[in-house]
Amino acid sequence: MQTLPSPEFAMLLTGLLLAGTVCAGLLTSRIGFPAIVGFLALGILAGVEGPGGIAFDDYRLTQGVGIVCLAFILFSGGLDTKWRSVRSMLVPALVLATLGVGITAGIVAVAAIYLLDFAPLQAFLLGAVVASTDAAAVFSVLRSSDLDLQDEVPALLELESGSNDPMAIFLVTALLAFTAATPVSPLALVPEFAQQMIVGAVVGLAVGYVLPESLQRMGLRQGGLAFVVSIAGALICFGTADLLGGNGFLAVYVAGVFAGTRAFAAKPIVRTFQDGLAWLAQVVMFLTLGLLLTPSNLLPVVGAGMAVTLVLIFVARPLAVFACLLPFRRFDARTMLFVSWAGLRGAVPIVLAIFPIVAGVEGAFAIFNVVFFVVLVSSVVQGPSINRVAKLLRIGDAADPAKARSGA
Repeated sequence: MQTLPSPEFAMLLTGLLLAGTVCAGLLTSRIGFPAIVGFLALGILAGVEGPGGIAFDDYRLTQGVGIVCLAFILFSGGLDTKWRSVRSMLVPALVLATLGVGITAGIVAVAAIYLLDFAPLQAFLLGAVVASTDAAAVFSVLRSSDLDLQDEVPALLELESGSNDPMAIFLVTALLAFTAATPVSPLALVPEFAQQMIVGAVVGLAVGYVLPESLQRMGLRQGGLAFVVSIAGALICFGTADLLGGNGFLAVYVAGVFAGTRAFAAKPIVRTFQDGLAWLAQVVMFLTLGLLLTPSNLLPVVGAGMAVTLVLIFVARPLAVFACLLPFRRFDARTMLFVSWAGLRGAVPIVLAIFPIVAGVEGAFAIFNVVFFVVLVSSVVQGPSINRVAKLLRIGDAADPAKARSGA
C-alpha cells in the first residue's frame, strides 16, 4: 500500500513547485518565450520522466482543474477589457469566434484525414480541439508586448480569444455525442448551441450587474471580503449558466466585461486581485498539464504534430480569418495577416483534448499527444515572433519598454 506524504511535506512540495514555476516563467519570458512555456517545462521536469519523478496520470482531475482555472482566467480577462475600446470590434470578433472556429476545425480535420490517415471522427475531434485561440496566451502576450498596437487589433484578438472557447467546446461535446450509444442528429444540435450561447450571455450579464451592485451595497470598499465576493461571483456565474444549459465560459467572460464597465468602490482591488488569481490559475493549470505529459509519448507523433501545426498556422487559421474579416472593409490584408499569426494556442486545446480521453474515445491518447505538440510549437514559434511580425507588417510601433514591463 502506497504511503501518502505528510501534510507538511505536501505543503512544502506545493510551495516549491509554485515558486519554481514562477521562476521558470520569468526566465522564459526574458529570453523571448511566453511564460506558459516555462510553466509547462517545470511541470514536465517535475513529472514522471523528469528529475522530479512525480507520477501523475489523473486525466479527470486535470480536466476539472483546467475548467476552474480557465473560468478565472476568462473572468479576469473580461474585467481588464476596456469596453469602450473594444465594442466596435464586437461583431467581427463574434464572427471569428464562431464561424472562424468552425472553418479552422474543418480544414484541420480534412488535412488529418488525407495527410495523416485519421478516421473521420478522430480527425474532426482533433480539428475542433485545436480550433480556438487561447485567452490566457493572447492576453499575456499582448499585454506584455513592447508594441503600441492599433486599438482595433488587440481589441479584436482579445474579444475573439475570450469568446471562442464556447464554440470549440460545443464542437467537441457534439462530436463526442456521436460516439454515444444513442444516435444524435446534427440538426438537433443547432438549438442546443443557440441555447448555450443565449443562456450563457444572459447569465453573464446578470452576474456582471449583480456583482458590482452587491459590492457597493455591502460597503466593501477594500479588504479581503471584496475579493471573496468576486470569487463567489465567478463561480456562481459559471455554475448557474451550466446548470441552466448555458455555456459557463462565455458567461464568466461576459460577466467580467460587464462588471468592468460598472463603477463601484472596490473595483481597483477586485481587478488587481483577479489579475493575481488569473496568474495563479495559469501557473496551476500549466504545471498540472506539464505533470500529466509523458515526453516520450511525443516522439511517435512528431511527424503528425508538425503536419497539423503547419496546416493550422499557415492554412487553416489564415483562411478562416480572411473568410470572416473580408466583409468588414476596415481590415486590410496586413491586419488580417497579423490576426492570423497572433492566433496563439495554449491551455484550452490541451484541456479539450482530455475530453475524448475521459469519454473513452478510440485514439484519444494520440489526439492528446498531437495537440500537446501543436501547443508547444505554437508557443515557441508564434509567441516570441509577435513583435517581429507586427513590425514587419507595420501594425504597431515600439512602445516605452518600462510601460510594456509594467503590463506584463
